[in-house]
Amino acid sequence: MAAIEPTIPRAGATGNIKATREDWLNLALETLISDGVERVRVLTLGQQLDVSRSSFYWYFKSRQDLLDQLLDHWRQTNTRFIVERAGRPSATVVRGVMSIFECWVDERLFDPRLDFAIRAWARRSPATRRALDEADDERVNAIRDMFMRHGYDEEDAFVRARVLYFMQIGYYSLELNETMSSRLTHVAAYLRSFTGVDPSPEDVADFSRYVETTLSGKR
Repeated sequence: MAAIEPTIPRAGATGNIKATREDWLNLALETLISDGVERVRVLTLGQQLDVSRSSFYWYFKSRQDLLDQLLDHWRQTNTRFIVERAGRPSATVVRGVMSIFECWVDERLFDPRLDFAIRAWARRSPATRRALDEADDERVNAIRDMFMRHGYDEEDAFVRARVLYFMQIGYYSLELNETMSSRLTHVAAYLRSFTGVDPSPEDVADFSRYVETTLSGKR
């Protein structure tokens, strides 16, 4: 977790197990993703870590403080990397889109399970809904700006950005059972559809190499 830093361990309830701030945050994140925000409870997390509730208060002011830090972690990973990739200098618009595609390949850059946990949370929390809307706008605007840097007018750039971004979010939402190798067979057509420009064979080959390198590094 990129936004989560370890702290000095302190003794737990039994005296045999120690839990760090990072332990609490990691377990809370796993619980948010697997079970939803309602299951992110201090007592439940403490029981799983085998530490007392007082251990929690070494690191956090309250449950809300913990939830706020989980939300900040999501911003600092899923949103930050899309914005960063969209802002990278690129020789062509195709290469610009390829940089954004990296987020859809590497879950260290964009974790779809975390994104949908936040979206589920937003259905019951107005504050989280506002944070989610702001993040969606920030992501789309970053992609729009990338298109505009390559000469698209603002309206065209905005619509292309929305199509690119929301198509991918919909892809995750539908949980399509498609292998990466299968998706790669369509990468040239995707690039052409999003940009209106034919990618070169070198573009497609470079992206295929990126995918292969990324996936092999995760095995």
